[in-house]
Amino acid sequence: MAFIDLARERYSVRKFSDRPVEQEKLDRILEAALVAPSAKNDQAWRIYVARSEEALAKLNGLSRCIFGAPVVLVIGYDTTEEWHNPLEEGIHSGDQDASIVATHAMLEAWELGVGSIWVNLFPNTQTARELGLPETFVPVCLMPMGYAAEDAAPSPRHEAHRPIDELVSYL
Repeated sequence: MAFIDLARERYSVRKFSDRPVEQEKLDRILEAALVAPSAKNDQAWRIYVARSEEALAKLNGLSRCIFGAPVVLVIGYDTTEEWHNPLEEGIHSGDQDASIVATHAMLEAWELGVGSIWVNLFPNTQTARELGLPETFVPVCLMPMGYAAEDAAPSPRHEAHRPIDELVSYL
């Protein structure tokens, strides 16, 4: 599939079936994350794969946006490994690196027939603590994924786009 077609077709799945994601597909999704670019290729990003009943129960208690997914990727970065811009204080790569990785995973999942949704509505620090993640790990997003339920559909806003000239300017 051409990339632009993949990007247009993909939508945020908000209702998942009970069908588990096959390990071989999960491995390919994680491989797509592995090849994502990161600042200086330091790869400060981390992914924690939540699929045990215990981990999923914790995530369901922390966010209303898990939508019955059988797998949730907790994507973030290690603060001790992220790149810091020497030209400006406070500018670092952790959020960007994790976001690029999340995008790669999301698009590879869709190409494999696995739906996902990028979730920001969760208590980041509490989530890391309750899952027993390292203190230096900062969660950036949750990515519930799995096979879309038969009655899952894109949000009515999926096709809504602002005109490109409102979003892009040439200098």
